[in-house]
Amino acid sequence: MVSPKIAPSMLSSDFANLAAEAKRMVDLGANWLHMDIMDGHFVPNLTIGAPVIESLRKHTDAYLDCHLMVTNPMDYVEQMGKAGASGFTFHIEVAQENWQELVRKIKSAGMRPGVALNPGTPVEQVYPLVEGATPVEMVLVMTVEPGFGGQKFMPNMMDKVQTLRQKYPTLDIEVDGGLGPSTIDAAAAAGANCIVAGSSVFGAPKPGDVISLLRESVEKASSPTT
Repeated sequence: MVSPKIAPSMLSSDFANLAAEAKRMVDLGANWLHMDIMDGHFVPNLTIGAPVIESLRKHTDAYLDCHLMVTNPMDYVEQMGKAGASGFTFHIEVAQENWQELVRKIKSAGMRPGVALNPGTPVEQVYPLVEGATPVEMVLVMTVEPGFGGQKFMPNMMDKVQTLRQKYPTLDIEVDGGLGPSTIDAAAAAGANCIVAGSSVFGAPKPGDVISLLRESVEKASSPTT
């Protein structure tokens, strides 16, 4: 059985009060804090890097689930490890040639390795990374095009999630993009257990209620039917 992990996307938080926002999310029941690192090259947007992770780490013990939308993930491993990142998820699109070395370095730096795939990338491309001698420990299925928050959920990506869940029953499978009360049931039913949610949490009158709803949906979908 895989456990639900609800990860509010801090890209949607108030960056001027990041420590307070992190504490608020954890107090409201978040399991992880999802941190979007974008380099302005792999994706057009430019967000945060290791200095912000290092600053935030001084104020929280939370699991910092770092998603690196960058062209050269290898360049970030050492600095992210030193900064206090918990998870390091890179994109398969930029790591076809060196993923084995990359995964080893991530683990050596004390972080949990994950691999992400864009909507246009075939799910088969991540199989070797899950089945390798030094495997990734999570697969992130993007349910929007990466780079910007607030996009609409792409339901056809659930085929990828379902395929992964059938193939790897104990794998952490994360979904990111457009997740909220109206889309969580489809994601949970397909087999996703790690849920990234930005605007649906931070834009809600009661963010804690949304976090609870997301968790309950995953729990309901993953519990064995009697």
